Amino acid sequence: MSRFSLRKAVAPAPEPAPAAPVAVAVAPEPQAHASPTDDMLDIRLRLHGRLIEELDLSRLDKLDEGEIRRQVRKLVGEFARDERMALNSAELDELGAQVFDEMIGLGPIEPLLKDDSINDILINGPFQVYIERRGELELTPVRFRDNDHLLRIVNRIVAAVGRRIDESSPMVDARLADGSRVNAAIYPITVDGACVSIRKFSKKPLSFERLVGVGAMPACVAEFLHGAIRARVSTVISGGTGSGKTTLLNAMSAAISEGERLITIEDACELQLQQPHVVRMETRPPNIEGKGEIRQRELVKNALRMRPDRVILGEVRGEEAFDMLQAMNTGHEGSMATIHANTPRDAITRLEQMVAMGGLKLTPESIRGQIASAVGMIVQVMRLSDGKRKVMSVSEITGMEGQVVQMQEIFAFHRTGTDAEGNVLGEFRASGLRPKCLDELLRRGINYDTGNFDPQKKLA
Repeated sequence: MSRFSLRKAVAPAPEPAPAAPVAVAVAPEPQAHASPTDDMLDIRLRLHGRLIEELDLSRLDKLDEGEIRRQVRKLVGEFARDERMALNSAELDELGAQVFDEMIGLGPIEPLLKDDSINDILINGPFQVYIERRGELELTPVRFRDNDHLLRIVNRIVAAVGRRIDESSPMVDARLADGSRVNAAIYPITVDGACVSIRKFSKKPLSFERLVGVGAMPACVAEFLHGAIRARVSTVISGGTGSGKTTLLNAMSAAISEGERLITIEDACELQLQQPHVVRMETRPPNIEGKGEIRQRELVKNALRMRPDRVILGEVRGEEAFDMLQAMNTGHEGSMATIHANTPRDAITRLEQMVAMGGLKLTPESIRGQIASAVGMIVQVMRLSDGKRKVMSVSEITGMEGQVVQMQEIFAFHRTGTDAEGNVLGEFRASGLRPKCLDELLRRGINYDTGNFDPQKKLA
């Protein structure tokens, strides 16, 4: 019996299984060229193939991660001696870590997932991997061996959450174990190999204090938003892709009392609420026969039968908008949602259009009336040209006047220019209008300095 405790207790097959390809961190090259790096790639391929041959993979699930790493490291050392490889201890550890990531983790992108400074990982086929760091896109030297290698990693991600991706269903939304959002698309809808977008989330959810610290908003604006959530003002967070809507929603949800029952509804669970009483629900795509789909609208309807204090939608994008408005109008004040829109006024228009998508026989006036009575506040966020994310506007819906939803802006960020380094310059200002919801804050014992509504005061 071999010294390696996890090796199979059977004779090896006369023909070894083909080695699964392993990625190597080199610059993307459309064509292969002989180089020392290729030699190391061949070594890793043979080592991975040997692991597949000799390890009893059925026993791996019974061991913790540390033990598996030790066993892999041991076999790497044996392999290096057999191949007469001149590797020091640090190089053996690095090689062992890369093989472990290929076996158990997500291969070449594992180091990117562990880097807290990276916000997005964008894989454009097997030979091109970009990241977003501090709002700027960077091309990395990471690559996959080929498209089959990339597909193997994609299937590992989606299988972990009970979803699938193949030619009959070439798009999928999924999530990683830490809650990071994943979208993948493969052939036939992509031409140059599988494309994967991973939106990472901080292991420590951003609080109002941290958002103020990075300049996303002044402290007085954060204090007002905190008070409005405590006072159960139903809120919609509006913005473009990557503008920080979910991050702000997580921060604002911290103001909700721990005594409330919250139900979250998302396509792929990514919200990181801190309350103890949270029920998380997510949609389900259709199966291979086109059946079994569960949409957000069905989940919202079901959530209203589950005695929620607040319903939180990760993103409103269709006919579930009507059910969300119904929830806000029927005893679930303080519910929250995000929506894609460029301005608060656009957010109202989009809500109106999405309600109409449900096929209900409602006049435009009645839909606007529902919006005006259900939504109390719209917070607009934006990713600026310098990569920084800011709260651009805090607006309050005050009711209807004729056939128009009336809205007043409470706070806004006014851009004044750009400095030599490309940083956007500007300042937050109050409009001078006193919000209607301030009376509700006072009735609930939430004090707020009304001097912050003075348009002449510098907000900080």
